[in-house]
Amino acid sequence: MTKDKYFDSLRALYPFVSRETAEDLIGFEILFKKWSKAINLASPNTLETLWERHILDSVQVFNLAPQVKKWLDLGSGGGFPGMVLGIMLKQTGGTISLVESNSKKSAFLRNALAQFKVPGQVVNARIENCYEQIAVPDIITARALASLARLFELTEPWMAKGARALFQKGRDYQREIDESLTSWKFDLIKHESAIEAGSVILEISNLQRR
Repeated sequence: MTKDKYFDSLRALYPFVSRETAEDLIGFEILFKKWSKAINLASPNTLETLWERHILDSVQVFNLAPQVKKWLDLGSGGGFPGMVLGIMLKQTGGTISLVESNSKKSAFLRNALAQFKVPGQVVNARIENCYEQIAVPDIITARALASLARLFELTEPWMAKGARALFQKGRDYQREIDESLTSWKFDLIKHESAIEAGSVILEISNLQRR
């Protein structure tokens, strides 16, 4: 794929993306593939569709709240959506905290933050140990981390103080919503994925225990 096609695919999701941001995201794809050979950031069969299934999938999260300044990504792993969000935030002056308990993946994230001069931090710790360390963000993100009910347990200390969430979920998302409603009350907006049919981004606010 040419650089122009990369740029066009980004602009289709976020029309205001800059050429510099596109260059950084292309560079992140290269860096991810390089590190993945050494520390298994992703299974080899996913690397061919990394741009579409992971990078663009993360960009669409940013497009739901481009004005937001303080982001928190939980279980950041190889950087989706957190690192992609961080690169996008260079345009808007925001910051992001990436929480990852795996030391090798945390080392990769720190390297990526430094290489692309992303405004943020990597916290190598379990989520449950971060509540005092990380101030209440505007938005919390998580992708392929846990069930919705478990995500509510993990994020409640921040969401009870006003944070919103943008959680990426697959085709089974309605079952997770229904299960969580037995213990939680919340406001919900479902955003259909522009990348994968049947998947959604769940926008959660006003989270409360029943």
